[in-house]
Amino acid sequence: MSSKPQNQAPFNIVVIGQDGRLMYEALLFAASLRAMDPNFKGRLFIAEPQPGEMWQNDPRMKQADVLSAFKRLGAEILPFESRHFGQSYPYGNKIEALLALPEGEPFVFFDSDTLITGPVSSVPFDFTRPCASQKVEGTWPQIELYGPGYTEIWKSLYDRFGLEFESTLDLDQPDEYWKRYLYFNAGFFFYECPRKFGERFLEYALEIRDNPPEAASLQVFDPWLDQVALPLVIHSFGGARRTIPEDTLDGAISCHYRTFPLLFARENDRVVEVLREVSSPNWIKKALKDYEPIKRLVYQPKGDKIRAMFDRDHLPRREKMIRNQIKKAGLWMR
Repeated sequence: MSSKPQNQAPFNIVVIGQDGRLMYEALLFAASLRAMDPNFKGRLFIAEPQPGEMWQNDPRMKQADVLSAFKRLGAEILPFESRHFGQSYPYGNKIEALLALPEGEPFVFFDSDTLITGPVSSVPFDFTRPCASQKVEGTWPQIELYGPGYTEIWKSLYDRFGLEFESTLDLDQPDEYWKRYLYFNAGFFFYECPRKFGERFLEYALEIRDNPPEAASLQVFDPWLDQVALPLVIHSFGGARRTIPEDTLDGAISCHYRTFPLLFARENDRVVEVLREVSSPNWIKKALKDYEPIKRLVYQPKGDKIRAMFDRDHLPRREKMIRNQIKKAGLWMR
């Protein structure tokens, strides 16, 4: 089989970077992309929120070693304005950043807490048919005993935006079970135009937040707002549950690890190898040395202690149990 990438046209990649944890995660993302996909031909954007009334402090990245490392990795800092979310809902960064990307150029968004573990340029994206991460738990909606059920809540949202509902259901799943309904993690998503996707994402998210339909009015949207709006946006653009092959993103090509303690606890050996490899050059170490989780878990390396605590073939069923075990050992950090 030829290893030639199936995407003939280049596409852009974007992650969020801002002062604090996200800038270190974004740096590791950039380093892993360059190491694992040296043939990537698109542009890599680190989208950076700008100071303004939506932020209490200046969110821009100021550490010289980090900025220098981004430059060396060929990553472009992309400033964007926070007009609707900012400090009160930082997950909104991924919505507002899309509006600053080059219009009409295909893009893939990744959460910053992701490592690239294989060639992204080999993924056969159909940018006209978006999808998003299915590495998700049934976090929303929270069903009340005498309140509306999943079908009534989700259908009310599709109805609000004039979208057809029935074709989004996975009829292999039981009625009123969360997996029957289109629900994604926003850890990655893609489309042919960031402006179109971003404008609709913003429109839907603001409407849901400010004027939810009655069936959803008692639901909590923080922090789930982006994940509630995302399936509606994807469906509106003709997307589906999965439009890329399995074992690509969230598989052999990328890992959305979420936190470094969780990475050491549950991800496979390949992910740990990539993390160690891309964080090892001295110029990367110089930029990461002040970031406690990497300093302690990778460079010391206490991550090995976390790794030894768990059998990855028989992990606790709930993430909370993994977190509690790490906390009990005094090794939880973020």
